[in-house]
Amino acid sequence: MTSLPTDADLRALHEKYAPSQAAFELVHTHCEIVRDIALQLLSVNGDRHALDPELVRVGALVHDIGVYRLFDADGRRLDKERYLRHGVLGHEILREEGFPERLCRFCSCHTGVGITREDIGRQGLDLPVADYLAETGEERLVMYADKFHTKSTPPSFVSADAYSAHIGRFGAEKAAAFEALRARFGEPGLDGIRDRYGPGHGRATA
Repeated sequence: MTSLPTDADLRALHEKYAPSQAAFELVHTHCEIVRDIALQLLSVNGDRHALDPELVRVGALVHDIGVYRLFDADGRRLDKERYLRHGVLGHEILREEGFPERLCRFCSCHTGVGITREDIGRQGLDLPVADYLAETGEERLVMYADKFHTKSTPPSFVSADAYSAHIGRFGAEKAAAFEALRARFGEPGLDGIRDRYGPGHGRATA
């Protein structure tokens, strides 16, 4: 794969793996929202960050593809107990599809503000022991943009303050990592994105 896939290519990939229309709408819409948040942040500070917007676009649209492998056969129930594995499952899907490693990493390296092998050992996490850390600016931006929308029931938009309070429960170093991303990329304007996707795709969480 030499050129980056189009939005239509990636929509078809989601359709291929989604076990139901409801699962597709939940996951694909979330990925679209994360794409829009990331590109909005990039448009404000693009020159300062010198990131590749096309790579950000694709990374955002694929980052949660592994969630489909956690649904039951009917595509109705999501295995929340194994949800932490969705990143490595997405990495596997993209690798099987022939995607390059630089795209596969958007799946495995976006959870929280990064997961270290020390986190896995200390918390007994259900993951192969490795570091799952965003390394490039594009990876960090997609990881950060992902924090502002959740696929909860119902889906929600999340403020920077709300996410900071949430991640702080996992340790001061996690909160500091999020605040560093916040200082680097700024805060997105969520109202326009919320209006674009309409009711059902996210209420506000202060």
